[in-house]
Amino acid sequence: MNKAIRIILCVVGFCLLIGVRLFEETLFYDPLIQFFKHDYSNAMLPDFKMSKLMVHLAFRYFINTILSLFILWFAFKKAEIVKLSTLLYVALFLLLAGFYNFLINTYQPGDYMLLFYVRRFLIQPLFLLILIPAFYFQKKA
Repeated sequence: MNKAIRIILCVVGFCLLIGVRLFEETLFYDPLIQFFKHDYSNAMLPDFKMSKLMVHLAFRYFINTILSLFILWFAFKKAEIVKLSTLLYVALFLLLAGFYNFLINTYQPGDYMLLFYVRRFLIQPLFLLILIPAFYFQKKA
């Protein structure tokens, strides 16, 4: 495949990730979006349906993962990278989703930072921003 086409497809993947972020309030049930937009430092969590929140969190993570794997495939064109990345994404989701669930169920006003950052790793494609340079430097070595 032509290098220019691969670059265009990677850009399309990043644009789709941006689209997920832009339409997050329309696409996903997440009352914590508004919670973290205001003064949340000593506030109680808003009322929410835990099962619905976790399903939408998993759905968003799945969308971000598929788009990230799409980008990684066209950036490196190596099945091993996609396989390893898939395993990492699944393992990190299981670990972080369980921890996120624990943090929500034990939340006390003022204990927002850990919840904020674990949630951030689950809803944003931050792993992609870690994996691209890692695989790039591994490829160069």
